[in-house]
Amino acid sequence: MLRKEMQIDITREPEKHPIAKLVQEASRFSSSIFFEYKDKNVNAKSIMGMMTFVGIMKRALEENDKITLSVDGADEDDALKTMSSFFE
Repeated sequence: MLRKEMQIDITREPEKHPIAKLVQEASRFSSSIFFEYKDKNVNAKSIMGMMTFVGIMKRALEENDKITLSVDGADEDDALKTMSSFFE
């Protein structure tokens, strides 16, 4: 299992955050991929979960806090690199 803490900048307009594309990319990997913030865990392969994630990102930004990307599986290295590139 790999984990990476990230500071996320969501000051851009929401249409700049292609949630559907993010879910599509996550679905390419066999690894489990989750975004975590405090007591919330969101499956990156779930469009409904990722829509909720937008609100979680806003809370993290307001609190000047970080989100954790958690990846577990055979292709976790590639998945971590790809998924974190969406936010950095």
